[in-house]
Parts: sequence; C-alpha cells; structure tokens
Amino acid sequence: MTNGSTGRERHHAGIGARRMTSVETRAGLSPGRWLRDRRLPVAIITLAVAGGVAQLLLWWLGPTPSRRDVVGPPRSAYTLTDAQVTEYNRLGQPSFKLQSPHIERREGDDSLYLNAPTFQLPSNQPGIPDWQGQSLYGWVNNNGTLLKLQGPVYMHRPAFDHTLASQMHTADVTFWPKQNRLVTAAPAQIIRGASTISGIGMRANLNDKHLELLDDVHATFPPHRPGR
Repeated sequence: MTNGSTGRERHHAGIGARRMTSVETRAGLSPGRWLRDRRLPVAIITLAVAGGVAQLLLWWLGPTPSRRDVVGPPRSAYTLTDAQVTEYNRLGQPSFKLQSPHIERREGDDSLYLNAPTFQLPSNQPGIPDWQGQSLYGWVNNNGTLLKLQGPVYMHRPAFDHTLASQMHTADVTFWPKQNRLVTAAPAQIIRGASTISGIGMRANLNDKHLELLDDVHATFPPHRPGR
C-alpha cells in the first residue's frame, strides 16, 4: 500500500512539474518568439518612425515655397454699364477699342464678358480709317491679348484714297489685337464696292491686308469698264 501510494504521488508530482514548466514557458518567452508575437505593433511603430524621418527630409531638402506676386484678397466681381475699354500694343498705340452697355468680370476670373459690344480696330496709319464693327457678345482674356467676338459679327471700313468701302459679314471671330490678326471657321462674306467674295472659314492679317477664305469660295466681280 505504501509503495502504491508513493508511485501515484510521484506520477502526480511529474504532471504538476510539467504543468508548471508549461506555465513558466508561456510567462517567460524567448526574445525571438516575443518579437514574432508582436510583429504587427513593431511594424506599425517602424512605419511611423520612417514617415516622420521622410517628412523631416522633405522639409529640409525641399524647395522654398514660392511667394505670391499679388498680396491681398482676390479681386471681386464687378459690373460696368456704358463702359469703354482700350488696349494698347507694345509701341503704346491703341490696338483695339471696345464699347459695351454691359461689361462683367466674374468672381475668380480676370476675363471680361461683354454684351452687344461695338469695337474699332485702329489702323494707326495716317489717312487710313479704322475698321469698325459690332457683335452679339464678346470676351477678352485677362491680359488683353485675345478677343472673341461671339454670335453674328459685322465689320466695315469707309472708302479712302483709291480704296473702296469694305464690309465683312461673319460670326464667331477670334482676334489677336496686338498682331492685328483674326480667324473664324464660320461662313464669311466680304463686300468691296460692287465686288463680293464669300466662303467658309477665313484668316486675315489687317497689317499686310492679307485675307484668305478657306473653303467653298465664290466671287462676283462687276464687268470691267474700258477707259474712255
């Protein structure tokens, strides 16, 4: 009986020792297993540190922020009635003049929007009259280098010297005033005296008096009268 009790006690003692060893092993983990069990928190900390270092390098090595040329609040919108606008070329000569009963500048946009504008394209040459015209709407970009005449456009110039009076009927004209150049993809008709020429699409340079109709061109000229 004694020997049997002693064997059972030893057996239970061995089981208890193994259980204690298992508990101690779980409580005192090795460094390698501790890192494996905590690899997600360690990765998060590593990424956070790397992100902070990258931001510090960007701030240190990055370019200096550019300064705004204009200091102050943005320009507000406004509306002008019975307004006049004159744009000048590099020589200080007027390149175009505009009049409109309603000019609008919209918020955040330095362009001008015109209702029913009339305009003059100065020749800046003695003895040569200006081209004059009108359109349904108009638009001028922020630095005055581009003018768009929208809707039907009518232009005319009176006779001078040996040059007959001229008229031009077209639509949706884009005009570069500093270069005195215009273009349209719309049908155009030019009338000079009794002569008429029409076509689709037009390019013109008012400085060298060059005009080109691009497609479907038709022309009508009066019969030549022989000199007496």
